[in-house]
Amino acid sequence: MKKITVALAGNPNSGKTSIFNMLTGANQHVGNYPGVTVEKKEGFCKYKDYEMTVLDLPGTYSLAAYSDEELVARNFIINQQPDIVVDIIDASNIERNLYLATQLIEMDVPLILVFNMSDIAERKGLLFDTKQLSKLFEAEIVSTIGNKAKGKKELLDAITETVQKTKTKRTHRIKYGQEIEKELSKIETLITDKELQLAQKYGSRWLTVKLLERDSDITGKINDTQILETVTDSINHLRNIFGDEPEIIIADRRYGFISGACQETIKTTVESRHSKSDMIDAVVTNRILGLPIFLLLMYVVFQLTFTIGAYPMGWLEHFFEWAAKTITGFWPVGTESWLQSLLVDGVIGGVGGVIVFLPNILLLFLAIAFLEDTGYMARAAFVMDHIMHKIGLHGKSFIPMLIGFGCSIPAIMGTRILENKRNRFTTIMIMPLMSCGARLTIYALIIPAFFPERWRGPMLWFIYLIGIILAIICAKILRLTVFKGQTIPFVMELPPYRVPTLKSLCIHMWQRGWMYLKKAGTIILVISIILWFAMSYPKSNEQSLANLTYEQAQQTKLEYSVIGRIGRAIEPVIKPLGFDWKIGTALIGATAAKEVFVSQLAIVYAVGSTDKKSHTLREKLQENYTPLVGFCIMLFCLISTPCIATIAITKHETNSWAWALFQFFGLTVLAYIITLIVYQAGSLLAAQ
Repeated sequence: MKKITVALAGNPNSGKTSIFNMLTGANQHVGNYPGVTVEKKEGFCKYKDYEMTVLDLPGTYSLAAYSDEELVARNFIINQQPDIVVDIIDASNIERNLYLATQLIEMDVPLILVFNMSDIAERKGLLFDTKQLSKLFEAEIVSTIGNKAKGKKELLDAITETVQKTKTKRTHRIKYGQEIEKELSKIETLITDKELQLAQKYGSRWLTVKLLERDSDITGKINDTQILETVTDSINHLRNIFGDEPEIIIADRRYGFISGACQETIKTTVESRHSKSDMIDAVVTNRILGLPIFLLLMYVVFQLTFTIGAYPMGWLEHFFEWAAKTITGFWPVGTESWLQSLLVDGVIGGVGGVIVFLPNILLLFLAIAFLEDTGYMARAAFVMDHIMHKIGLHGKSFIPMLIGFGCSIPAIMGTRILENKRNRFTTIMIMPLMSCGARLTIYALIIPAFFPERWRGPMLWFIYLIGIILAIICAKILRLTVFKGQTIPFVMELPPYRVPTLKSLCIHMWQRGWMYLKKAGTIILVISIILWFAMSYPKSNEQSLANLTYEQAQQTKLEYSVIGRIGRAIEPVIKPLGFDWKIGTALIGATAAKEVFVSQLAIVYAVGSTDKKSHTLREKLQENYTPLVGFCIMLFCLISTPCIATIAITKHETNSWAWALFQFFGLTVLAYIITLIVYQAGSLLAAQ
């Protein structure tokens, strides 16, 4: 049998994995490419007289050198020279997906285009003239439905037929316009003369285009100074002519090629749907209206989170009050038991104090899921692109930042979509400034305690906005100092607007809410029990309490405990922020998980309660602190060091403890400075 190598390329979410599984079935194994953490999938398939080794290349939007995935995919095609490259394309999002195909054409590799998800494209009313489109791209086109294993035989036939054909030089190539073509010709002549070996390996045309795009991997392979100087002169010349970077103009020309090909070969039976989408985008992505619309929508989300969430939150508070009274009733009146205190003050006070905010968490996640599923969140990133460019990033960085509103850990992992190390590391460093769901428990405790009802939604909106603004400022500083370098151009994908189903919204909401509940039932439960012990032991000498009132005795016991001693030790440091030792110990506990701040305060005020009346934690905070202190608590918790799990994932994603510790200490210092300024300035204003 003849052995051939088939490389599957394609955008993420194009159905590439389903095609890989369709071809290889169980005959596959997974590893890593040498030297990188990028996953390597390899499978085997026999068809007719061929034994195929099928490689599932990393999903990429392009073949630039901005990420490990792109570099791995590109280097495999260049160095391993597979017999054929199969580009998997989401047929329902054709123009965006064909961008990768244009780059494969430029590499002059044997190519098949697979129009996957053809059923979805058909439902959208897209009609393809595949015969004409195949001629324009000079590649066989096969329609498939990968998840239903439809089109397998047609694809295998296309692979075997293409492999048998004699390779001929392509007649179609993308024209980049007179000015760019002139510079390409100049550089290509030099490369052919001075770097013949590289030109033969990569192709002189492709090599030249990559140099004009300032591809760092290719530029590093050029040793001739004359070529590098000529490239620099050409880039400067083109920048002066177009007022933009050459790589942006080149990308525009590629999309122009795609657009022209699609206009000739694709018809739609639902053009009104596109026109409606365009009309909506004309408003929500407008350069002037886009940002106010985004801020208004987020304001509405936060207002509804508090307004609607207040009712179920009150029900849960009453439930836990009832549970505490019921458990207390098992012991004779006037007696105290360590078990009673553990159950009531430790478990119910700690875990219950966190669970009461579950309705707010669920409502926020429901609203974010709705905005994501409708397609609006992609527009929000598009709107922020203009601002992000000014700080040295781009709109794609805002996507993981939006994920950060749910949890920093998947958000930091989500930075893998960013093309280069500088952009990615900058985004990772500022990610904790996005208020995660865990911080919402703190806001949901503090805001109703210190601010009237009409101010609760605006205050929550304001604290989230502070995080975004601080993230933008910090990103700008990092890009000017630690992560210097030019912003990399990209194309933002705008998915079609959809009406989300109730089922999908509920699933998204519950998945995130269940994670929160699991954390409350495991991590926070364990920490609450540990904290209860730390607040209850060691026991103070009973003789020293003999002459004290009940209130004084409770306070003395708490201060004598492990937590009390730690709190008193750090109090001089945090006192300028308006914090006492009780808040200080809660802040230390919050490094394990932000929700612990709430549970620890609940335990502190339960264990150290100076009366036997039933008071909610919010009422106790009102008695002991001012609204200024409440705001400063939220501000410090917003900016300060993220939880230990976030630090761990930062270390994993950057592969460096140095960056993880830089994030830990940098954010803590920043939180201290800003909170100090706010508290001292607020105190001065209040005194006048």
